[in-house]
Amino acid sequence: MTDTVLIVEDELFVVLDLEDLIAEEGFAVSAHCGTVAATMQAIERQRPVCAILDVRLPDGEVFPAADRMQEMKVPLIFHSGHANENALRTRYPDAQICPKPSSPSHLREALKKAVGRTA
Repeated sequence: MTDTVLIVEDELFVVLDLEDLIAEEGFAVSAHCGTVAATMQAIERQRPVCAILDVRLPDGEVFPAADRMQEMKVPLIFHSGHANENALRTRYPDAQICPKPSSPSHLREALKKAVGRTA
């Protein structure tokens, strides 16, 4: 079975770019969610090997879902233009942060590191 990555992002063009990058690295997308509520449902259905998270979503900030995934030991990559990097590093010390816009190579390296592949 192919390892899956969860995308939490409400901008369609960003989702499409992330889907391409994830596929190029040999992963499948378990789901792409545009809200916190959809994310909570998705992670209860299937545990991804990694999650790429935007912080601001239409129904609030992603933190309830990020907290749940942290409990589940899912590696997190925050991909956001509106995140307080210091606060993220304090709350999620093992997470990686790729501010928007991030280059595809930066995101690719973060994904490899998150899933334990050597870069």
